[in-house]
Amino acid sequence: MARAGKVTVVGAGFYGSMTAMRLAEYDMFSEVVLTDVVEGKAEGLALDMNQSRPIEAFETALVGVSTTEDGSGYDATAGSDIVVITAGLPRKPGMSRMDLIETNARIVRGVVENIATRSPEAVLVVVSNPLDEMTALTRLVSGFPESRVIGQAGMLDTARFSYFVAQELGVPVGSVRTLTLGSHGDTMVPVPSACTVAIEGVDRPLTELMGEEKISELVVRTRNGGAEIVALLKTGSAYFAPSAAAARMVRAVAEDSGAVLPVCAWVDGQYGISGVYLGVEAELGAGGVRRVVERDLTAAELAGLRAAAEAVRAKQADVTTL
Repeated sequence: MARAGKVTVVGAGFYGSMTAMRLAEYDMFSEVVLTDVVEGKAEGLALDMNQSRPIEAFETALVGVSTTEDGSGYDATAGSDIVVITAGLPRKPGMSRMDLIETNARIVRGVVENIATRSPEAVLVVVSNPLDEMTALTRLVSGFPESRVIGQAGMLDTARFSYFVAQELGVPVGSVRTLTLGSHGDTMVPVPSACTVAIEGVDRPLTELMGEEKISELVVRTRNGGAEIVALLKTGSAYFAPSAAAARMVRAVAEDSGAVLPVCAWVDGQYGISGVYLGVEAELGAGGVRRVVERDLTAAELAGLRAAAEAVRAKQADVTTL
């Protein structure tokens, strides 16, 4: 098969390394570069991953490189078509995403400055927490058009919601379609009107199969999905599902597929909301976000989305000074 394009994943923690592995196993890129500030870590992981190529039969080359704050090592990322930014500290038990903001803002700012000068035409996919704020900061620091800076949030929240629904109803996960919009956090907005479950080949509204109280319970569990995993692990945070979501976003951009996915994108007039990065459905292609896709929402869902936008707007304004 033809392989083309170069993708860089910044940060070789569990999230970043798993994302790099997934991208390489798609076997559609010429090269996947993995970077980290810990000397030798990215190189060691890339060597290990490359040695799996004969077993899993993929030819995408993985390159590991150590980087420093002064920009050393970043030349290996030059000319990347897509860059996934996972850099930053993970949450610890009892820590909210907002607890991370000052430290991760400094880390993300340094990364973006180095990436933007070497890959000025890249699409940037941000996964660093707190997600909404780091996506806005990335756009500000890079100076890129809003369409080429996207955050990974809604895909993960939607996947968690779908899994919980399938588990509760005892149905295959592939039969469930759910949707969450808004922020990646406390103001996540579930969209029950868009949630269906296929029963004997017929899509039935989730509200016909599950009571309002149970749906609300699963929404709360979805909203706290990352914290639940952090509490169970004691050290570390989720990376299997998050990396799958990030990799799928990269694939949609690389294939110029036009796939409509729930992501953190720049909203400018849609749903009566303007000038903020927010979790919405967006059509993805080679230039990043082709367009934000509006759907019909109930009055309550629309009110929740607009409230989420204002909450996120205030937090994103704060990040401009960090």
